[in-house]
Amino acid sequence: MRLVYGQANEITYWWLDGYLDFDDAQSVRARETLNQYFAWHRRSQLPDYAELLRTVANGVGEDTTGTRSCEWFAQVRRRADVAVEQALPEAAALLASLGPEQLRALERKHAKNNAEFKDDFLQRDPAKRQARSVERAIERSEQLYGRLNEAQRKLVEQRVAASPFDPERWNQERLRRQRELVATVTRAQQPQASREAIAGELRDLWRHALRSPDADYARYQQALETYNCEFFAEIHNQTTPEQRAEAQRRLRGWESDFRRLAGAG
Repeated sequence: MRLVYGQANEITYWWLDGYLDFDDAQSVRARETLNQYFAWHRRSQLPDYAELLRTVANGVGEDTTGTRSCEWFAQVRRRADVAVEQALPEAAALLASLGPEQLRALERKHAKNNAEFKDDFLQRDPAKRQARSVERAIERSEQLYGRLNEAQRKLVEQRVAASPFDPERWNQERLRRQRELVATVTRAQQPQASREAIAGELRDLWRHALRSPDADYARYQQALETYNCEFFAEIHNQTTPEQRAEAQRRLRGWESDFRRLAGAG
């Protein structure tokens, strides 16, 4: 955690550059903006993240419920909202500095991402698609608890098979979001566009990622989130004391990393 976050401004710069292909002047501005942003984030947000991790670590030895799991995820989202809100004014200014070549770079990146998404989530063979979904779910669980046993892996397989997750539906929503982003970037390049209006559109993009403006998809999102919270709780409640101790160790390690990083700022 310390290694990754310690380079977060540089990692974020290269991630953005991969989408927008900055020119020299834009690169300088992006780096300066990210340095300032992560200085703020390190100082003002990391202590709160550490405290949340401490609370979760203290409770990880107990059984949980889907409702409680959703409450934890909601707390993470609220913190993400604060981080996004802080970034909006400078993000709007950055978009205003872009030109048609950056828009074309963004569209090329979307095309590449869409091809990768198809390979990862839209395999023609249903068995392969299912196997990959199970693999991803196991990987996420093992990031917290360590290696799952055979009974736990079987439970993951069963719950993935029963999930309402629909990658075809998700892909259509992804494409809608991409169109919305391209439209915002295009409007940001217009001389009459104000930073406040573009920041507002970026805020809407974030909100739409959390809850789609399409009512039917929003209902699907809510159903999937509820299912995943129950799924997480069920897996957690099947973990052994040793796995819970491992989860506690990892959570406390991340907490310690955040506190040290905050202090280094």
